[in-house]
Amino acid sequence: MKHTPTTLRVALAAALLAISTQALAQYLWIDEKGIKQLSDRPPPPNIPEKNILKAPGKPLFNPNAPAPDEQAADAAEPKAKAPPTLGERNADFNKRRTEAAQAARKSAEETRRKAAEQANCEAARNNQRALDEGVRMTTYDKDGQRVVMGDAERAEAARKNQQVLANCH
Repeated sequence: MKHTPTTLRVALAAALLAISTQALAQYLWIDEKGIKQLSDRPPPPNIPEKNILKAPGKPLFNPNAPAPDEQAADAAEPKAKAPPTLGERNADFNKRRTEAAQAARKSAEETRRKAAEQANCEAARNNQRALDEGVRMTTYDKDGQRVVMGDAERAEAARKNQQVLANCH
């Protein structure tokens, strides 16, 4: 028997047709997380029939099936919350990042404020020691001239210094 190019083409077409029927054996279903799955194998047994969207021998559209809103009314089980979208996840990430930056700024400002308060308290303690020891102290008048503090001025300075020290820990 002689094989002509036409016979070879017909045999090849028949082989491709036989193989292509296996390629149609595709399954499409929605898993328990709400994600569409596509496979050449059947879905796991825990997947309900209503979640199987495509299977060999099952039409993609069933004209006798109830409308989607009727199915929702018939469903006794509560709907699971859909996983967040990429946009929602991105918005959450940006919100967390902004909150973290604000917390870091607040923490740094608090640290600076405490350091300034400590320095102010230390200066007030040094001034109080000098006032208590009777060390000769000078101030400057409105003309910029150095003036030695008298007893009344020392007492007033000590009173103001005590008010500052009352706020120190």
